Amino acid sequence: MVKFSMVIAQALADREDLLMALIDRAGRFLWANQAFSLHSKQSLEEMIGQKFFQILSLNAQHLPQKTYIQEQLIKGESFKFEFAYQQEGLLTQAWLLMDGQPICDSEGIISQYSLLATDITLRKQAELDLQEAKRLLEHSNQALEARVQQRTSALVHEKERAEQAFQQLQQMQLQLIQNEKMSALGNLVAGIAHEINNPVGFLAGNLQPARDYVQDLFGLIDLYQEKYPTTDPDISAEMEAIDLDYLREDLPKLIGSMQEGVNRLKHISTSLRIFSRTDSDRPVPFNIHEGLDSTLLILKHRLKANESRPDIEVIKEYGGLPTVECYAGQLNQVFLNLLANAIEALEESQQQCSFEGLRANPHRIEIRTRLSENEQQVLIYIADNGPGMTAEVQASIFDQSFTTKAVGTGTGLGLAIARQIVVEKHGGNLYCCSQPGQGAEFVIELPTSLTDL
Repeated sequence: MVKFSMVIAQALADREDLLMALIDRAGRFLWANQAFSLHSKQSLEEMIGQKFFQILSLNAQHLPQKTYIQEQLIKGESFKFEFAYQQEGLLTQAWLLMDGQPICDSEGIISQYSLLATDITLRKQAELDLQEAKRLLEHSNQALEARVQQRTSALVHEKERAEQAFQQLQQMQLQLIQNEKMSALGNLVAGIAHEINNPVGFLAGNLQPARDYVQDLFGLIDLYQEKYPTTDPDISAEMEAIDLDYLREDLPKLIGSMQEGVNRLKHISTSLRIFSRTDSDRPVPFNIHEGLDSTLLILKHRLKANESRPDIEVIKEYGGLPTVECYAGQLNQVFLNLLANAIEALEESQQQCSFEGLRANPHRIEIRTRLSENEQQVLIYIADNGPGMTAEVQASIFDQSFTTKAVGTGTGLGLAIARQIVVEKHGGNLYCCSQPGQGAEFVIELPTSLTDL
């Protein structure tokens, strides 16, 4: 399977019509295929280290998306844009669709981006043709309405032309949809939480009426049985066949189970939207507890029991906190890094314990929140009962590229990025308290408002 994937990747990289590249968080080239090199009229060696939007600007008259690209790279989010350029030796304009997707390492840290550029000149031309077809169709319909009384026979002819143009329009629309399917696939995944809302809302809105209807039907049956105690043999046989008494007892329970499922879906959707919340260009009020809960939901699969250990217990002691003015998406990334590190520390220590030993002394993560005495700061404590750290390790854990993990399993950027977000972006503090064999506790101090920073 791996060999097959490598063959596909190599085949894509060798395509002359597909521009592929790998960049870092600053937008600098790390690698590009031959098609990208030919497009930029630079060798791969010349491209390495240059920012890709500067190279694209050489082919385009200007690149107004430059600020947008830089912001997306800083936030670690995907980006997609179109740009036009003049083909060498031709008077016509060509278009490229550039798609950048973040690449996460084993810790979930975004350190690189993949770039994929496809030629959408045909699609752009089709859009122009589509607009022209619509204009012609509207003009044709207006002319038909004006001459409907005088030229009945011409009306039939023009109607046929309009229908033919409409069919062609539908064909072009179908073709455009098909061409966009692949490029839209990545965005569909990112919008799952949003898309869940509509069907969940539909189900939630209809379950109570359905419960009422069922009760009404049961009431009607009761009234019927009261008024006509002697029933037809066929009706009695059917009531016995469907086990009316059991149905009367079980159907409300069934609807109640459906309601519980809908409530759970609503909770999952809300948590996903909270966790994937996009930061604006300024801080916004944020519920810290909602951010912690949504992050725990994302990591829930890693907290569940497996063949080598029981569940990792999560103990929450939330204090009364106000909403905090912050960059919510980045703060959720901090929670994710700290909680993922705690889980990894516990998984590392489980190798030295038996399943029964872990059941007697289970792995545990404690999350506590409270307001500081002067009520100007929010304090968040994330602790585990893992192996702990030495003083030497504690002194280096926030340094970039420092990691205690095996080679190839960590970049050492998670805690460094977390501290940068807390300290530099929010004016807070992040530190760790730990001793070997006694677990570790990370403390986040955040100001309740960033207005004065």
